[in-house]
Amino acid sequence: MRIVRGTIPGALRLAKVQGISREARQRLKWMDYYQAQGRNASLTCRYFGISRQTFYRWKRRYDPRNLGSLESHSHRPHHLRKPTWTAELARAVLSLREEYPRWGKDKLVVLLHQKGWQLSTSMVGRILKYLKERGVLREPPRNSISVGKRRWKRPYAMRKPKEYQVKEPGDLVEVDTLDVRPFPGVVLKHFTARDVVSRWDVVEAHSRATARVATLFLESLKARLPFPLKAVQVDGGSEFEAAFEEACREKGIKLFLLPPRSPKLNGHVERAHRTHTEEFYEVTDFPLELAPLNQKLKAWERIYNTVRPHQALGYLTPLQFLIRRQHRRQEVKCH
Repeated sequence: MRIVRGTIPGALRLAKVQGISREARQRLKWMDYYQAQGRNASLTCRYFGISRQTFYRWKRRYDPRNLGSLESHSHRPHHLRKPTWTAELARAVLSLREEYPRWGKDKLVVLLHQKGWQLSTSMVGRILKYLKERGVLREPPRNSISVGKRRWKRPYAMRKPKEYQVKEPGDLVEVDTLDVRPFPGVVLKHFTARDVVSRWDVVEAHSRATARVATLFLESLKARLPFPLKAVQVDGGSEFEAAFEEACREKGIKLFLLPPRSPKLNGHVERAHRTHTEEFYEVTDFPLELAPLNQKLKAWERIYNTVRPHQALGYLTPLQFLIRRQHRRQEVKCH
């Protein structure tokens, strides 16, 4: 039986193919195609989307009687760099790192210099890596003991279910607070609520952001929305706990809680903060007293919802959007 170089009879090849990796089988297809196309390397490279350099490298390695020749080889260098430090220096680095487990090579090299060791920062890094790879140095476990990191179980708030559909105005209103600092040492807490569907906003300023204040804002929100409030989405701020959460439960308003460190999921109200900052606070001579400030904010809220065109709504105002939506529904009912 004559065997042409580059091919092996089907039964023999099938038996050999079973023992090679997927990558090697793909390279074997290159060689088969190359033989079938009259040893045309350019056509083979174009067909499989590989470079000529890659193809010829594997062609040189290829032995049709040993399909293992198409397997990837280890890229480990033949000559590895040997440690240039002494065992005594390694023990000194280990001792310091165990004494100061959160300090890196930059700090440790300073202490080693003070002890008379002359070495570079990169060498300390290599010694630490060497010790870790051999299991001599173990990093201490991270224990979350900060009070700020503790997450209390919420009795009513929950993550927004994936199947929850936001279709109608009021289905989801995002609420958040913004620190307004007109002067050094002066901080106002600005509350913003934005309906995701209609872009209708309700804004209010307070001196503090507490659960009681957030509950008062919830009352304002319900009163000033032109549609029923069905669900509110908030971050994990303390102002949206306790009394605020209980108020949502009593009023039958769903309360959705964002995962930690995910403001992008409240993107509508985050964008609203920017708009109110740029178009109200930065261009308005507003008073610092809360009563007159909230009067001006109400006037701005009216302009925002009934006068200002919104690009996201096809340059309609939120009021025009709601009116047009209602007209379309009435037309559908009539038909």
